[in-house]
Amino acid sequence: MTLGARDGTLEIAGEDGDTRVAPADLVFIESRPEERVYGRKDVLGWRLGVPEPATDEIAALLPNAAHYGGWIDRIGLWRASAIGLAVSAAVLFAVYQLPHWLAPLVPDRVMKSYGDAMVGDFGGKFCTGPGGQAALDALTRRLAPDVKGLNVRVVDLPIVNAAALPGGNIVIFNELLKEAKSPEEFSGVLAHEIAHIENRDVAEAMVRELGLGLVLTTLGGDVAGNVHGLLSLSYSRDAEGDADAESIAMMNRAHISPAPTAGFFERLAKAEDTIGGADMLVYLSSHPISKGRAAAFRKGAKGEAYTPALSRDEWDALVDICHNDPDRQD
Repeated sequence: MTLGARDGTLEIAGEDGDTRVAPADLVFIESRPEERVYGRKDVLGWRLGVPEPATDEIAALLPNAAHYGGWIDRIGLWRASAIGLAVSAAVLFAVYQLPHWLAPLVPDRVMKSYGDAMVGDFGGKFCTGPGGQAALDALTRRLAPDVKGLNVRVVDLPIVNAAALPGGNIVIFNELLKEAKSPEEFSGVLAHEIAHIENRDVAEAMVRELGLGLVLTTLGGDVAGNVHGLLSLSYSRDAEGDADAESIAMMNRAHISPAPTAGFFERLAKAEDTIGGADMLVYLSSHPISKGRAAAFRKGAKGEAYTPALSRDEWDALVDICHNDPDRQD
């Protein structure tokens, strides 16, 4: 087959004779490595491959192939598609990372104001049974002696949960203390929440779920209205993993074995695998558990000369902090 130009038409000479095609009837289909493929508007399935480069005379009769845009035609559709995918991936990564980048921009005074409002929202539900708060404060100092401004309180609510709040506040729900089998189990949970505060995960989660603008402006409006939403803030998988790693490191520095905390997470994992364990599932809703997390705490035990997290009397006082609080008794 040969191609030529005659009287303003494309002449195709083949075994079945000569065919003339008007330029207006041609349509560009695609570019291939060594040719461009054209079709006919008036003949379904008709294809013509024109070797590259075409002569000037033939090229003048062919329709413009720039259907996608100049730069796409210069580099090719497949390369342009690959660039588009790469740009899309970069944008998605940036969107995912944006809360992490913006979290440091939230002033400490804003976080403290949120924290004060949320702590005040619990009203008279904080427990002050004899010796309980002192034991909790002592354990907090032992785990995080260099972290300033921590305010850890126990709330009399019958759910298994703990939450790091803005402004260095941490609330421990009373049922969590009852679920823990030992002060060492509880220490891992407490250290995990402290790590979220140290890593500014609370601010990052607020920016992710509320947006930086709302975080910075809500203080002029209904802060209390956002308390429930802030209590249910969720952290990224990376943030949870980093908090676990820092929790294990805290416990080792304090000479408290991380291994018992693995037992707490293993019970959570069982609740995750079954329909039962409703109380435990409350914790799971804000702290997604995997069996790997339990293994990490068990592996984190270094076989050192660990000491008890609290004495027996201190632990009993902490577990019964609500039960022994005269203001909480009916």
